[in-house]
Amino acid sequence: MPEVSENFLDKARRLLAEEYLPKIERCMERLNDEQVWWRASRESNSIGNLMLHMAGNARQWILSGVGGATDERDRQSEFDERRAIPKTELLAHLKRVLADVDEVLAGLNSSALLETRKIQGYDVTVLEAVFHVVEHFSMHTGQIILLTKMLTQGDMRFYDFSGNAPKENWDKKSGV
Repeated sequence: MPEVSENFLDKARRLLAEEYLPKIERCMERLNDEQVWWRASRESNSIGNLMLHMAGNARQWILSGVGGATDERDRQSEFDERRAIPKTELLAHLKRVLADVDEVLAGLNSSALLETRKIQGYDVTVLEAVFHVVEHFSMHTGQIILLTKMLTQGDMRFYDFSGNAPKENWDKKSGV
């Protein structure tokens, strides 16, 4: 089973750092600070709020829950923020959190994945915590992409369709 565990952790790390984050970066290239904080209604979240929330979630579940750091999360403040933090600052914060998450994940071994932790009041295995963060990040990355497409009325060009099969293209500048 160590091979399965190593593959799981490797895939989780690659999804966060090499797929989701570059897609968010592509979105940030296309948006200005005002668009990052736009919301469809009072009850809706802005991209800025989503980025704060994603960082808070990853920090709580992986850095604190798995890695043992102090949990200082104030979840509601992630949604209540209205200061229009510049997109460069938001992105730098998210990158720092993901770098710290990657360090924790890189230090795990197969036996650690079955250890139990209490996170947000739930008893979960480390494997469940990692899976939760990857799934959570995926969902909100999709929301950021949708909002970016709405705000820019453009294609994100995540794939190159010039060959026989789509080729991943999200790690390159969009040229916009």
